[in-house]
Amino acid sequence: MPKNFKEELLFTAVMAGLMVLVMAGYNIALTDGFSHHFIREVLMGYPLALVVAAICDLGIIGPTVKGIFFKFILNDYMKKKQIRIALTISCMMVVGMVTLMSLFGMIVTQNFGGNFFLTYLHTWIFNLFMALPLQLIVVGPIARAVLGAVQKRTAPATENLEPESAED
Repeated sequence: MPKNFKEELLFTAVMAGLMVLVMAGYNIALTDGFSHHFIREVLMGYPLALVVAAICDLGIIGPTVKGIFFKFILNDYMKKKQIRIALTISCMMVVGMVTLMSLFGMIVTQNFGGNFFLTYLHTWIFNLFMALPLQLIVVGPIARAVLGAVQKRTAPATENLEPESAED
């Protein structure tokens, strides 16, 4: 888990960057199929979707999920293994992000259908079925590996700096 704001930004950049890319492709493939414009459509919508996802993650869903988790859900059983905490938070984050990003996608594409609620529910369910396994099996492990590598690389540098500054 990120230990400071810089690590939180890195983790969010990797997580949101990969999730938005794959989910954009998934949604475009669902609505338009794999046309010759597929890659262009994904890349054109990617920057705005990434900014919205990062804002939602860092400003709305992340703080809300962590607040709920640490106040109501965390228990001694989960504390025994860090992965239990990470997976629970990940599942909660996916539900929250799918909730907001499905709405964002409907607004951007103006896909309101005949019945807004049913169209949203359909979009939400299809996105959840894709996003949850994608996050738990592919993107989450990649983001945690990148974060772990950065934490491992910066930890020895911090330890090596302390004795040198003590000698000065």
